[in-house]
Amino acid sequence: MRVKLILAFWLAGVMLAASAPAADFELHLPAGLDAYIPIPSGNPLTAEKVNLGRDLFHDKRLSRDETVACSTCHDPAKAFTDERPLAVGVFSRQGNRRVPTLVNRAYGKAFFWDGRIATLEEQVVQPILNDKEMDMTLEEVVARLKSVDGYRGRFQEAFGISEINSENLAHALASYVRTILSGSSPYDRYVLGDSNALSEEARRGLAIFRGKGNCTDCHLGPNLTDERFHNTGVAWRGGELADTGRHKITNNEMDKGAFKTPTLRQVVSRSPYMHDGSLPSLEAVVEFYSRGGNRNPYLDAEILPLGLTQEEQRLLVRFLESLTGDLHEGVPGRPARQR
Repeated sequence: MRVKLILAFWLAGVMLAASAPAADFELHLPAGLDAYIPIPSGNPLTAEKVNLGRDLFHDKRLSRDETVACSTCHDPAKAFTDERPLAVGVFSRQGNRRVPTLVNRAYGKAFFWDGRIATLEEQVVQPILNDKEMDMTLEEVVARLKSVDGYRGRFQEAFGISEINSENLAHALASYVRTILSGSSPYDRYVLGDSNALSEEARRGLAIFRGKGNCTDCHLGPNLTDERFHNTGVAWRGGELADTGRHKITNNEMDKGAFKTPTLRQVVSRSPYMHDGSLPSLEAVVEFYSRGGNRNPYLDAEILPLGLTQEEQRLLVRFLESLTGDLHEGVPGRPARQR
């Protein structure tokens, strides 16, 4: 089945063809998102790949002790993250950083908090290989999948060959992750012309977000992120950096303590916050930025004391709550598939 990638405009009621290289899968983009999704020519979206990737995403057999799936940490009910400050993998091993959300990662330019991976196809296999997450090798995962009744046929449907290999495993998982999209929030409807979509308090919070709060220096564009890396001082403790962040990848002095700006979409469902889960609530996040983060020698120039009043902080949180919209994943209305 060949159908067009389409953009559903919630208010206008019109549809535009999105300029992506794939045309095999009907992907409904919620209002407010960029119409162009970068899809590599070597991995076009198809319903069969997305269905397979979705099932692999929920399959605990991808982990050493068969207790952890991708969805264990990236829980769809929690905006594709979890409620722990730090990730926990097989055998209760604790990671060093918070589980990042997968919402709208189809638009990502770099992956993980430090941006060490450039593509989704590379990113989706890293948790499988990490000894604190799923602790497997790709060879072991492939061998395990080959032993499962039904998977060989599923790979045949998706890729035209029955041989299961690590490249097609990565392509299926990446295809599914590209369908995890959030938009059509009250904020989006307001921007698109529905003056009643935001409450009065949320509108006042939006004015702070765009003005005194200086939030749009980093949280901008349709996905409310610049996809860049910033030192806000979160990692600065006791006169030193607990985690040097992006610097481990670039060796650039200016990247010390810098972490990727996350999207703000579905943010109310994603506590605790920051790369280390050290801030328990949106109120705590707003207060952190209001006082100018944690001063340190590598702090971004944009991070300055804002002096927000308690009322302004409350209103800013009301606006952030309006960024919860429709969260879609997988093939809309697909029939249940049994292995």
